[in-house]
This record gives sequence, C-alpha cells and structure tokens, in this order.
Amino acid sequence: MQIKLWGVRGSLPSPTTNEEYARKLYSIAEHAIKFKLSNVADIPGFINSLPDDLKHVYGGNTTCVSVTSKSGKLYILDCGSGVRLLGYELMQGPCGRGQGRLDIFMTHFHWDHIQGLPFFTPLYVKGNTLTFYSPFKDQEKYLSEQMRAPYFPASFGGTESAKKYIILDAKKKTPVRIEEDLVVDFFPLKHPGGSFAYRFRQGGKTFIFATDAEFTGEVFEKGHEKTHDFFQDADLLIIDAQYTLDESFTKFDWGHTSYTMAVNCGLRWRVRKLVLTHHEPSYPDSKLHENYHAAIEHGDNCKNDTMEIYIATEGMTFDI
Repeated sequence: MQIKLWGVRGSLPSPTTNEEYARKLYSIAEHAIKFKLSNVADIPGFINSLPDDLKHVYGGNTTCVSVTSKSGKLYILDCGSGVRLLGYELMQGPCGRGQGRLDIFMTHFHWDHIQGLPFFTPLYVKGNTLTFYSPFKDQEKYLSEQMRAPYFPASFGGTESAKKYIILDAKKKTPVRIEEDLVVDFFPLKHPGGSFAYRFRQGGKTFIFATDAEFTGEVFEKGHEKTHDFFQDADLLIIDAQYTLDESFTKFDWGHTSYTMAVNCGLRWRVRKLVLTHHEPSYPDSKLHENYHAAIEHGDNCKNDTMEIYIATEGMTFDI
C-alpha cells in the first residue's frame, strides 16, 4: 500500500501568512550566509542543508489522505480542503473521462473534513461514481447540507457524478472486504459527535488512520483490550496530535490529542511508524518543527528504539 497526505491541518485551513513567510526568508538568508552560498550550482545542496521547517511548509489544507492498494486502486479518507488537490490529479486519469470509481471513507462530518468536497472536480463529471463509507446513517444529508443555498451555488445532488452510500454497522463493526486481499475495519474514537478510525490490512501490512481523537490515560484504561487489539503492531499509524501537552489540559473534551500522548500511544501499541497530524491552525511551521523535535525527545526519554516518528507534511508518502 502507498499512503499519501493531501491535507494535514485541523479545524480550518491555515495558509502561510506574509509575516511567517518573511520570517522564513530571513532565516533562510541567515543560513545562506553561514553556508557561504555564492553560485547557482550550490543551491540544491544549500536547500537540502536547511532545517525541515525552512526546507518546506507543512501545509495549510485540512484533512485528506489517499491509500493506493497493491492493485493500484485508490481510496480516499476524508474530504477536507486537501481533497481539491487530489481531485486535480485524479482528473488526469479515468475520472477525467467520466470512468472514475472512487471509494471514500469518512471519519466524521465536521466541516474541516468535508469542506473540500464542493471543490473536488471529479464530483462534477458525468459517469464518475463516488461511494461514501461511514457508520453515520445520515451521511448523505450531512454532505448535501453544506452545498445548499445560500452557502454554495451548486447542490450536492445536482452534480453530475453518481453517488452511493454504504452505512457501516457501528455495533457489529463488521470488516469491509473491498478487494480480495484488502480489508478495512473501523473503531470508535472519543470526539464530540463521534469519529472513527479506519484500519487497512493487505499482504500482512497494516495502516491505521486515527484523526480527531482524544487519547488520554482514561481512554487507555477504559476498554483497554479492545483499543489495544485494534491499534497494536500497526506498520503505519497516522494519529491526531493537535496540541502540546499543556494546551491539551486547557482543552479537555475538545476531542484532540497532544503529541506527547500520541507518542505514548504509539509506544504502547508497538507501532512501527507514527505520523503526527491534524496540526493546530494557530501553530506556524516553526512551532510545529519545535513540537516535532519535542515529540522525538519524549520518545527517547521513554526508551523508544523501535518506532519512527514523523510529522505530517502535505505531499508526504509512505509505502508499506
């Protein structure tokens, strides 16, 4: 499987401000002086020498992730503003010819997870079929309401693509076999209004997407066996890590996790690769960079020597 991140911010899109851009330029110029940059041929090496928060931006689009199976079929997780960029890429293939068949798994329907759908180009192409999966029974209603007047000029039902809705059984939690060797199952998360994690299993490999979740010590203790059974030994876990530990204490019951607790979760569940996502929109890249290195330090303090820790960045891909 290949997993690609198209949107990694939480709550609302947060493009880089002019002030933040100016600070980045200043810092890059400082590094250029230290590097003694003097000709064009040295620029690639100079760029590679920069810290991650200067080398790129982490991204301002809200949540969207794609999963490409071994067969080459692509699946979508959530439709935040990042899905717009994915839509442009999909239009270069069958979706652009009205032959697209897209399966979209929705974690929940808060606005930052659906707001990109009205700008998802394949939605408007006749012949395309979009199948939405979710344990929420009213998912068609939720998707339609953000595109009704006076909020949007085109109605969801009036777009040219065909839509299908598959309601997952939240009580039985029956896994979905979407390909012969690819199974998807799901797990309820602590979040206002509810949210669900999705687990993709293929060829002995496991990918889990668990955004918009508040993991605490209490969550560990309640239903520990079920939680552990779902998350343990994942090859890749993308997990909500919106806050610092201090901020999470002031926003208890808001439905998000600190990067400290996210690392604790990954270590307890013996995760191989942990990706911190759903970044706080008020955090500039410099703050995210700081949090990332603090998360690594926390892992080191917990004697981590097996789990790789990453910070989610738009365009980042993982192959498992």
